Amino acid sequence: MKNILLTGIGNALVDLEYRVTDAELASFGVSKGAMTLTEPSRQHDMIQALGERDVHRCSGGSAANTIIAFAQFGGSAAYASLLGADHFGNFYASEFKDLGIVLNAEQVSGATTGSCLVLITPDSERTLNTTLAINTDFSASHVDENLIKASEWVYIEGYKLTDDNGAEAVDHALFYAKKHDTRVAISCSDGFIIDVFGDRLRSVLQRADLVFCNEREGTGLAQTDSVHDAYNYLVATYPNAVLTAGAEGSRVRWNGLDAEIPAYKVQPVDTTGAGDMYAGAFLYGVLHRHHPEHAGRLASYASAQVVAQYGARLRASHIDVRDTVLANATTIA
Repeated sequence: MKNILLTGIGNALVDLEYRVTDAELASFGVSKGAMTLTEPSRQHDMIQALGERDVHRCSGGSAANTIIAFAQFGGSAAYASLLGADHFGNFYASEFKDLGIVLNAEQVSGATTGSCLVLITPDSERTLNTTLAINTDFSASHVDENLIKASEWVYIEGYKLTDDNGAEAVDHALFYAKKHDTRVAISCSDGFIIDVFGDRLRSVLQRADLVFCNEREGTGLAQTDSVHDAYNYLVATYPNAVLTAGAEGSRVRWNGLDAEIPAYKVQPVDTTGAGDMYAGAFLYGVLHRHHPEHAGRLASYASAQVVAQYGARLRASHIDVRDTVLANATTIA
């Protein structure tokens, strides 16, 4: 019996968010706006260099942010990952329990929970420095066939393809999904996934029912500079697709229906988690049978509100946002 609408598979990371100047960011020698895999010692040194300034902490990881959003909009959800048996691991597990999300994540004795140092510059751009820690041990043996069998959909982040264990785990998850008629949504996650792990990603996307890309990822997949051509490539290649383009809005294809979604103008504060929020809101909308245009508007509005605040979690009531945007929306049989 399928009693979970959406299960996510991805990294479990405790996000540590700091505001920095452009000069401070440059001093760390990282690529602005990108995600860099960082050794624990290096991340520790960076945090030490930031001193005693305020830090915002929350449980995250790209797919986790999407699953959290989906659940807070009212969807039934689960998440599969790995945690350390440490303070961060306890914090993470406690948050998911409070959020009512089924967490399938062993806390491994002697292991360290993953973390992500998020550096936010005055232009609201976020630069991610990720220490995967125990996440790199997540392999095929950690993929729970019964959890996938119980799920209508599984959502997988492209970040899991950055190591052999994760790629093997994704392959097993896709095998179980096909076996148990569970549909698959995949996020490309980051442009560097296409640049460095493109072959793995394309192989995985061939088995996807829904693909999420931003402008950088979509044009990378399509090998074009045109967002329009990238969208045409996506909808010609995959059953369903979402292509977001920041202030230019987004385009979606769902069950043969296309929609162009406007962006909502806000004063940007922090772009952390905007794409994850978009995916969670869109999935909530279409999986509850709303027209893709309405689901896209919910996603666009919710992600804009995330950009207008500090942190990846929507501070406004998800239910109020959902009901306001979908108040006059009809559902599709």
